[in-house]
Amino acid sequence: MTEPAHLLGAADIRALAEDLGVRPTKTLGQNFVIDGNTIRRIVAAAKLDPGETVLEVGPGLGSLTLGLLDAAARVVAIEIDPLLAGKLPETVARWRPDAVGRFELVLADALKVTSLSTPPSAVVANLPYNVAVPVVLHLLEHFPSLRHGLVMVQDEVADRLAAQPGSKIYGVPSVKAAWYGTMRKAGVIGTNVFWPAPRIHSGLVAFERREPPRTDASRAEVFAVIDAAFAQRRKTLRAALSGWAGGGPAAEAALVAAGVAPSARGETLAIADFVRIAEHRPAARPAGSGAPDSGGAETLG
Repeated sequence: MTEPAHLLGAADIRALAEDLGVRPTKTLGQNFVIDGNTIRRIVAAAKLDPGETVLEVGPGLGSLTLGLLDAAARVVAIEIDPLLAGKLPETVARWRPDAVGRFELVLADALKVTSLSTPPSAVVANLPYNVAVPVVLHLLEHFPSLRHGLVMVQDEVADRLAAQPGSKIYGVPSVKAAWYGTMRKAGVIGTNVFWPAPRIHSGLVAFERREPPRTDASRAEVFAVIDAAFAQRRKTLRAALSGWAGGGPAAEAALVAAGVAPSARGETLAIADFVRIAEHRPAARPAGSGAPDSGGAETLG
């Protein structure tokens, strides 16, 4: 029976960090996975096709990278830390010498990357907690080639991304993610598989892309309605959308035309409802006006 390929454990990760003089920083959200079985679990849950090009964001010291190289045809890794990025090719060459030609490193902030030399069909990543939602939405916006993926995020964020209308945690991330496809919670990861160990559990979120809703409203226009609807959660939509519409009566008219009760609240609406509201924006307002498109940067309130 063939032994499974070596994956980086606690001793390997600490040795790599010591060699670089690296101490994980909260600023960059660095929590390195130190358990090979967890890597195998993540890769299995991602359901990768052997011919796929996988995008990894924040590879760090390469724990997940090696597992992805075992499962996919090519891995493109985006790393913001120059020190860590400089070590990654060496780590791949040491532990997966046959995969060197299948690994590409991009030194950049993932939130600023809008194109890659090889379009990825999947994303699998252990995302820094503080930028997880903006990164997910940014990638879905700028990489239409992404058909599916699996991201590990703060457990609370995972719940919010996968939340359905009517849930207390349903909000801006939930609705904007639904514009691009379906999100589902795919598991929970404990704290002891990381170095340093975070204070809270992590969650796995799997997604499948589908075509955005058919509409004559732009994504920015729909997202503007979403931002306005959740800006103050306790308000009715008539009140919450007053600024967007140019007044309460105009907001009520748009809601009625869209088939949405003015007394409803944003957390009860699905993405299709927000699309219809955007389509019935008051004619007196220029297209795209209203609340700015945050792209998901509005957090978890």
